Amino acid sequence: MTAAMHVFDNGAALADGLADAVAAALSAAIAERGEGNIAVSGGSTPKAFFKALSGKTIDWPKVTVTLIDERFVEPDSDRSNEKLVKDNLLINAAASASFQPLYYPTAAPEEAAAAATKQTAGIGCPFDVAILGMGGDGHTASFFPGGSRLAEALDPATPRGVMTMEAEGAGEPRLTFTFSSLQDARLLVLHIEGVAKKDVLAKAEAPGDEAEMPIRAILRRAASPLQIYWAP
Repeated sequence: MTAAMHVFDNGAALADGLADAVAAALSAAIAERGEGNIAVSGGSTPKAFFKALSGKTIDWPKVTVTLIDERFVEPDSDRSNEKLVKDNLLINAAASASFQPLYYPTAAPEEAAAAATKQTAGIGCPFDVAILGMGGDGHTASFFPGGSRLAEALDPATPRGVMTMEAEGAGEPRLTFTFSSLQDARLLVLHIEGVAKKDVLAKAEAPGDEAEMPIRAILRRAASPLQIYWAP
């Protein structure tokens, strides 16, 4: 797998540059197939990017937005990635896009994962755009070191879809797309910011176990070229 590094002077330039790339990819998908889709991550890093993307000139009614992963929390929780996306991306021009959640108010996370797998089956084969983040522990999506189902999640033979994950570093039980669902996105992006994250990336690029730093699975085995977007 090859990776390309896109370096920007600051967070604002990074947000704008990534939004431009994503807008071009979604517009190309719409021109080719009449629709486009994007899976996005949570956390604090994407907020500026979400807001920049929300104002781009895209045929938004033909775009479906979903999540890379989600916490098993109500969508009005401040811990919810769904809330983050609705508050920061599905605004302005992007308010007319469709949104496909991963969380469902079921009795157990496993039931929500099954519902999300069913509801997302019609999109993302492959995704037009998948925007991954990375934690300081080397996790991406909800592929956490020590995760309860990490080996299954990273196994390329595990079917596309949404599965559960629990880990000490995860907080709540998680819902996450599998590696097989994400690794062949037409535009596969790792979106990181800050010197500390660049240092984590350098460690992940060195020899070592994927279970120790799950981002290594993307760096080493993704079918699509990884586009790394970074600013100090």
